[in-house]
Amino acid sequence: MNMSEAGYFNETALRGKLSVNVPMRKHTSWRAGGAAERMYQPADLDDLQVFLRSLPVDEPLCVVGLGSNLLVRDGGIRGTVVLMHGALKVLRMEGESIYAEAGIPGAKLARFAAQHNYCGAEFFAGVPGTLGGLLAMNAGCYGSETWEKVLRVQTIDRNGKLRIRTSIDYEIGYRYVALHNGSEEWFVSAWMRFEKGGGETARREIKTLLSRRIASQPLSQPNAGSVFRNPPCDHAARLIQQCGLKGRRIGGAQVSEKHANFIVNTGGATAADIENLINEVQRVVEQQTGVKLHPEVRIVGEKG
Repeated sequence: MNMSEAGYFNETALRGKLSVNVPMRKHTSWRAGGAAERMYQPADLDDLQVFLRSLPVDEPLCVVGLGSNLLVRDGGIRGTVVLMHGALKVLRMEGESIYAEAGIPGAKLARFAAQHNYCGAEFFAGVPGTLGGLLAMNAGCYGSETWEKVLRVQTIDRNGKLRIRTSIDYEIGYRYVALHNGSEEWFVSAWMRFEKGGGETARREIKTLLSRRIASQPLSQPNAGSVFRNPPCDHAARLIQQCGLKGRRIGGAQVSEKHANFIVNTGGATAADIENLINEVQRVVEQQTGVKLHPEVRIVGEKG
């Protein structure tokens, strides 16, 4: 359905920004991919509710944060992309817990906790992305995971209804989170608990983790972080390197020479280049080791 036919442009209650034909390469860390037919950046949570209630029931919907764990195919995204980054950005103390909305970057959450004399949030500084995405995939690094710190979350469905949920409502595993009832909801905020005290130590640890990340990851080139989940009792990077795939290239996409579980855009890579290289790495690793690697990154959109 056309947006103007649906009455979107006449919806005076909306306060956010609506754009059409938006290149998603500007909103993904791989800097590749096609365009979104429409994009809406809500002004705040209330505005997001109003927008979702105005959507036609058959309108395809894709929710995006920083785009740091996302590959958009070259044919782009049909329907509407809701951009959480820069929109849902409330971050505050509520008693002894931290309330953070889904658009808050992990690094900002880590620094906020340390500034308020809490420890245990430092690892968030090493995870690219915003809280909504971190919750959706139970992101983690350096031995910690997102849902270990969650008291409760707030979700929204495509009708704009808000719900409060806890970990009991979800199946949670390694880089995996799914509602038991299977309904389609998106994270809009979370209340998180960290250990009181040690703020100065936490600030030093954040600096150490960021230095380690800079030293070990190809941050100077567009990438989406770790491409594959680590298999049980092993590391994807070790298997990829063992198979001689470091430096393997398809078009402008390359398995990083610095970290084998990263695929970088060396310049002008298409989404097809990146996806084909992901498939190639999977095929070779499984052929040589018998281990099937599963992507961490989310792949969406139409093939070009």
